[in-house]
Amino acid sequence: MIKAVKFKDRMPEMDKIKIVRVFSRLNVGGPAIHTILLTAGLNDGRFKSILVKGSEEPYEGNMLYLAKEKGVKPIVIPEMRRSVSWLGDVKAFFKIYSLIKEKRPHIVHTHTAMAGALGRMAGFLYNMDIAFNSNGSGSKVKIVHTFHGHVLRGYFNPLKSKLLVLIERFLATFTDKIITVSEKQREEILGFGIGNDNKVVTIPLGLELERFLNNGLKGELRKELNIPWETKLVGTIARLEPIKNHKMFIDAAAELKVKSERLKVKFLIVGDGILRKDLENYVKSKKLERDIIFLGFRRDLERIYADLDIVALTSLNEGSPVALIEAMASGKAIVATDVGGLRDLFSSKLKAQSSKPGLTYYDQGILVKPGDAVSFSYALRELLGNDGLRKKMGEMGREVVYPKYDISQLTRNMKELYEGMLSNRGACRL
Repeated sequence: MIKAVKFKDRMPEMDKIKIVRVFSRLNVGGPAIHTILLTAGLNDGRFKSILVKGSEEPYEGNMLYLAKEKGVKPIVIPEMRRSVSWLGDVKAFFKIYSLIKEKRPHIVHTHTAMAGALGRMAGFLYNMDIAFNSNGSGSKVKIVHTFHGHVLRGYFNPLKSKLLVLIERFLATFTDKIITVSEKQREEILGFGIGNDNKVVTIPLGLELERFLNNGLKGELRKELNIPWETKLVGTIARLEPIKNHKMFIDAAAELKVKSERLKVKFLIVGDGILRKDLENYVKSKKLERDIIFLGFRRDLERIYADLDIVALTSLNEGSPVALIEAMASGKAIVATDVGGLRDLFSSKLKAQSSKPGLTYYDQGILVKPGDAVSFSYALRELLGNDGLRKKMGEMGREVVYPKYDISQLTRNMKELYEGMLSNRGACRL
C-alpha cells in the first residue's frame, strides 16, 4: 500500500495537483474509455487534469462523444498518429514539450506506446531543462506510464520486437512509475527487463459498471433483430483488428454448426474496424451469412449484453479486456482465449468439469488455448447446453469485477499513487 500525503479536499486553482495526460488517440476501445473517465474523475477540488491526444485513423472511429459527455476537452496534437513518421513524430514531441513548459504540471502521465515514447521523452527533456537552467525556480515533473497491453512479443518480427523492448527499457530509466492493468501483464513487463519491482505497479482498469448491473433491458436486442427466445446468442465485442483474431471466432462458429446441427444459435460480432470487409467475406466463404450478424460499432452495450447468453473473446493478446469486464458486470458467462491478463479476471478453477486438453474451467467461464478454434467451439457448446452453469458463472463474474473495476475504485487508486509520489515535496509549484 502506498503511503499518501493528505492534501486538503479543496485547494486554490494554483495549488491543485496538475496532471498532463498524453494519449496517442481516442480510437474506439477500452484504453480510450479508461483515459477519458480517469481525466474526468481527476478534475475536482484537489486535482486538475489536462488530456492531450493525437489523431485517429479514418477507419478507427473515435470516442470524442464520450469525452464531450464527461466534460473533457482534449488538446489535439495532429502530428501524433498511430504509424511512425519521423517528421510528424518530431513535431509532436516538441509540441508536447512546449505544452509541458506552458502548463508546468506535477505529473506527466502517458498511455499507449506512441504517446508513451513522445510524452516521456518530452517530460525527461523538461526535467533536464529544470535541472540545468532553472536556477532553482522550478520543480521537475513526475513521469508515469500505463501499459494497456503490449506488442512486445508475437506481434512483429523478432528483430522489431527486440528493438521495441530495448526502447521500453530505455524509457523506463526515467519513468517514475509504470502501471500495468493486470498482475499477469506486470509479470510480463518485468520479464522483459522493463523497470523493477518497486517501479512497476498494478492498478486495474476503471469503468462505469453500474449501468451494467441489473439494467432491465433484456429482450430489446432480440426484438430489434427479430431473434426468438429459444435461439441462443453468442457475442464478441471488439475492434475488427488482427490482434482480436475474429477469424477464430468465425471458425469456432462454423465448427459448432457442424457438430451441433440441432442447436439454435446465432453469433453476433459487435465492433468495427479495418478488417470488416475481409471478415464479412470470410463469413460468406464459410456459408454462415444467416448465422453470424455484424452489428458494427454500438454505443448501447447495455442492450447488447442483456440478451447475450455467452460473451466470447478470441484475442491473441490482451491487457484487461473492457468487453469482458462489462460482460461480467452484466452477469454473463465467458469463453475466451487464455492470453495476457485474462486470468486475472477469473478466480478459482472448477473441478472435474472437463478433461479436454486446451480448456480450463473457472468459476466465471472457460479459458481456451489461443488459436484453437475446435476447443473454443467445444467450450461454447458445453455452456450453451448448461443453463444452470452459465447462470452461476455469470453471478460469480459480477462478484469479481464489481466494484474492483469500477471507475470509483480507479480514481481512488490513482489519487493514492499520485499523492504518494508527491508526498516528499507537496503540491505547490514554485
